[in-house]
Amino acid sequence: MKSPQKILMTAPLFFLLTLHTLVSSGYDNWTDSRHSNSHYCIGCVLVVSIIEQFTQVHNSTVQTSMERLCSYLPEKLFLKTACYSMVHIFGPDIIKLFRAHMNADVVCHTLEFCKQDPGQPLCHLYPLPKEAWKFTLEKARQIVKKSPALKYSRSGFDICSLPFLAKICQKIKLAIQNSVPLEDADSDKYSDFPTLRGFHWRGRDCNDSNRMAYPGRRPDNWDSYQDSNCNGIWGVDPKDGIPYEKKFCEGSQPRGVILLGDSAGAYFHIPPDWITASQMSLKSFFKLPIALTNELDWPQLSGTTGFLHSTSRIKQNSIYLRLRKRNHCNHRDYQNISKNGASSQNLERFMETLSRNQLLDYPAIVIYAMIGNDVCSGNIDPLPEMTTPEKLFSKVMQTLQYLDSHLPKGSHVILLGLPDGRFLWDHLHDRYHPLGQLNKDVTYAHFYSFLNCLQVSPCHGWMSSNKTLRNLTSERAEQLSTTLKKIATSQKFMNFDLFYLDFDFQKIVKKWQKRGGQPWQLIEPVDGFHPNEVASQLFADLFWEKMQRQWPHVLGKENPFNPQIEQVFGDQGGH
Repeated sequence: MKSPQKILMTAPLFFLLTLHTLVSSGYDNWTDSRHSNSHYCIGCVLVVSIIEQFTQVHNSTVQTSMERLCSYLPEKLFLKTACYSMVHIFGPDIIKLFRAHMNADVVCHTLEFCKQDPGQPLCHLYPLPKEAWKFTLEKARQIVKKSPALKYSRSGFDICSLPFLAKICQKIKLAIQNSVPLEDADSDKYSDFPTLRGFHWRGRDCNDSNRMAYPGRRPDNWDSYQDSNCNGIWGVDPKDGIPYEKKFCEGSQPRGVILLGDSAGAYFHIPPDWITASQMSLKSFFKLPIALTNELDWPQLSGTTGFLHSTSRIKQNSIYLRLRKRNHCNHRDYQNISKNGASSQNLERFMETLSRNQLLDYPAIVIYAMIGNDVCSGNIDPLPEMTTPEKLFSKVMQTLQYLDSHLPKGSHVILLGLPDGRFLWDHLHDRYHPLGQLNKDVTYAHFYSFLNCLQVSPCHGWMSSNKTLRNLTSERAEQLSTTLKKIATSQKFMNFDLFYLDFDFQKIVKKWQKRGGQPWQLIEPVDGFHPNEVASQLFADLFWEKMQRQWPHVLGKENPFNPQIEQVFGDQGGH
């Protein structure tokens, strides 16, 4: 797995240089230069493709197209400034190469952001030139052979070396490394700042100068004088002198929801209009700074912990919002402990960021959702890298033992199985990727092949034309799901009960088809891998139905005082 901070920090260099490689970014630094430089190649091909398509869509010059792209980027995080700096450095060479009718693959190999190492295949997104590749590449190199820009690509230029970007790069790097809020004055793992692992990821802190005030705790003295659990319910009813927290919440069985997840749980998402020239506008990148400081994740919209209203075509609530609706005393009690690249094998590295005190806090519903990276990698031969059932059993047991020593008594843990990812190839391979829609020249099969060649695919096993490999990947996923199910049915713990739930993507598909949708519409169009917002919300619906039908005690009671809470406290301070 790739180092996430190295990948993310290059984003302003080439628009979003790593839109696809961040999908599977993990925790181990790669020492192989081929792998560590592949994200530069992807970013270059992406941006050069956009520039080329801009010239077609707007019937404009290459120079105008580059300036148009930069003009769309926001001033925040110096994105616009960085873009114009890159146009100044690389723009003249891109113009010369386009005049010679070179495509994005040739341009990026010429500028040495893409490289073909000895003995390795040639990685390309678009169809090869009609003339021999070596002849075409040599011709292109002659055009820019005296270019001063080559020293930047050859030296592994780091955008974060620019003085005006150093500070924000460091902040993002720290947030990724530590997985706790960067802005947290009282060090209680909660924040009143939205991004950089702030309240988009876990409930907003209502008092960042008091580490004993945070979401999910049992109220201090029934919150007669201050809101110690940040649910917006505090003070004393002047009519009878009873604290509102005691009157409205006592005996209502409050509980929070905690997700231990990967990029799917964090809701990794790249809006298609970020890379689609015909859809791009000034409005497209309004939320780009938020996305970058959230690691290109959107946990505030996720199916488990999302608290903002869905932006999709369906109006479903997240698991957290359903718990809040069921009992308003659960307000703000959510934690999304997810990471891009997370798996059963590396969860221990960030699980300690979970915040729950056995003595002071309410119970929690913990959803363990490592649904891909135990079978997914970008390696040429991904099979040896897959987690075995034995290793999964060992790591999951470690995780459960950790939870048993940290969760309050009365909590619940749900182990989520792995999906059958053959769905991806079956429904997407012959469809056009957003980069290929304008000229009908890049299908998902081409896109997957490009990522696999560079060895940066989020899941070579499923995003492959090799049917045998796809089947073997699904076989291992099924074996791991069976292991999780056995753990749930055979193991007992002191402070929580344990359940297993299939991640049955076909049920999600059926729900979507009943609404008139098509299966391919459930996958993120840019990366061609992750479940999108619709799929995430439909899974939340299935999860809730399962809990209500089989394990209703997991959800707690419906609070009969919800209307009174609304009458006295309104939206309880919002999120």
